Amino acid sequence: MSEQSSEEPGTAGTPPAPEVAGVPTPGGGASAEGTGRERPAPRGRAKTSAQVPSQGSDPDEPEVPARPAYLQGPRPPADPWKRRDQQQPPGVLATLRPSPPHAIRPATLWSVLATGLLSALLLGEGLGPNVLLVALPAALAAFFAARDAGRRLRPWTAVWAVGGLVLLVVPAIRDAGWPVFLAVVSALALGSLALHGSRSWPGVLLGSLGLFPSVAAGLRWGWRGVRERADDSRGRVRTAVRSAAVALVLLVVFGALFAGADAAFADLLGVLAPDVSVGDSPWRVLLFALGLVGALAAAYSAAAPVRWDGITVRPGRPRNRVEWALPLVVLNLLFAAFVALQLAVLLGGYDKVLEETGLTPAAYARQGFWQLLWATLLTLLVIALALRWAPRDGARDRTLVRGVLGVLCVLTLVVVASALRRMDLYVDAFGLTRLRISVAAVELWLGVVLVLILAAGVFGARLLPRAVAVSAAAGVLAFGLISPDGLIAEQNVERYRSDRTIDISYLQGLSADAVPALDELPEPLRSCALEDIGRTLATSGSPWYATSLGEARAREILEERAVQDHGNICFELDVREGERDVSEETDTYDPY
Repeated sequence: MSEQSSEEPGTAGTPPAPEVAGVPTPGGGASAEGTGRERPAPRGRAKTSAQVPSQGSDPDEPEVPARPAYLQGPRPPADPWKRRDQQQPPGVLATLRPSPPHAIRPATLWSVLATGLLSALLLGEGLGPNVLLVALPAALAAFFAARDAGRRLRPWTAVWAVGGLVLLVVPAIRDAGWPVFLAVVSALALGSLALHGSRSWPGVLLGSLGLFPSVAAGLRWGWRGVRERADDSRGRVRTAVRSAAVALVLLVVFGALFAGADAAFADLLGVLAPDVSVGDSPWRVLLFALGLVGALAAAYSAAAPVRWDGITVRPGRPRNRVEWALPLVVLNLLFAAFVALQLAVLLGGYDKVLEETGLTPAAYARQGFWQLLWATLLTLLVIALALRWAPRDGARDRTLVRGVLGVLCVLTLVVVASALRRMDLYVDAFGLTRLRISVAAVELWLGVVLVLILAAGVFGARLLPRAVAVSAAAGVLAFGLISPDGLIAEQNVERYRSDRTIDISYLQGLSADAVPALDELPEPLRSCALEDIGRTLATSGSPWYATSLGEARAREILEERAVQDHGNICFELDVREGERDVSEETDTYDPY
């Protein structure tokens, strides 16, 4: 059978393309199987899905048949990792920290390197003036980084920075480990506040720990800066290394010559030069790494601080006046009843109370101090929760809140005074120890916090978080400056002079700060109290940068009057049971 071709109207001169039976041709027509007659597409009918041209195609080009749906495979899945990264919200630190700082500058790099070197050279033998010497280049690194980032020195930043450096004076003058530890931790907290500039309660609490989020970022920042500086100034780096090597060789050669020529100069070099040996190299490397990482974290925090003030704590739902005030008024009445009795005790009228209770003054004091301390702490918690749910509708509500909480603060101050009075009675009966002076200092600081809360109710609470932080730092500084071990020794020596007993076994565990007071005891009590301290000082051999002023003074006293050997007499000395606090443990040594 032969095929006959024909032309569609309007397509003159263009022959139709051949077609397969049942399949539309590019021209749009279809032919029946076994015939040559062409059947035009009906007009007015919409094209089928196989005839719809693809999006973006030229209407003048022939239509390409679409692939049937049952022949289409499943779409390839999107990249799950990429989609998750794009949809993941930014972290908390990313929203609180500004954009990363510019490349680290040479002044910051040299200060960081100096911090690491001084840490490795000076911090291996103990704590003393070396802590302040290491902190100075770290502070310079933070200052240079903040200046390069465009930050200005604000008054509160200066207060935090100066306060942190002043706290590091405590290791230089005190030998006791516990006030030194408190001073170093408080100095780190104040330094972190200086770097981040916090002012709210979340900012002050979290800002004091703000160096930890900057450790990894500071290391990356410093490494990028070192690589960029090394690529840009290879010649200058080589020159600096050569100059440092030549200077070191000159110091070693001429220092050895001068030391051999003069014994006094040799002794001076032996005292000033750090004692570095091969055996403690791993420890020195660790100290170098810690100093380097800490200085980089401080510099990065100064250049890109975490704005902890951006964390807001929503206030609680305000309560109505009766619901809020009724429990606090009842608590005030309870405090007032207790304070009425305590005023009589504070004014010296506790003899009648002791007669009615059948307790001795020491037992009465011991029975109530810890309860009053916990009552003070719980009162501060009650005040914080009451402020969270206080009514806030207008001036009358503000007056109600100030009146109720103000009365509670005033009554709590009397409780603080009563607790301190009881501790005074307790110390008069059994002597002063580290634990007793510590808890008394905490109780005294809680009273200062209550006074600050009262002032905030009158003048406004904008400065209250920073004022509380300043009071805590000032308390730690005062605690270190008064020499608690020396104060303990002085009080016990005075009790002995007043024909009271003395606990030599406890005084033997004090630090070198207690030597000036214990030196005033008669023999054999003096030698028995100082033998352990003298033995420790004789075997320590700390260099000048790890020797505190208290330790140096104790060495001078023991060199002038050496400790005598009294044999077994020191083991036979003991306090009389009538003067001992029998409620405490049998071992009278109290390391706190």
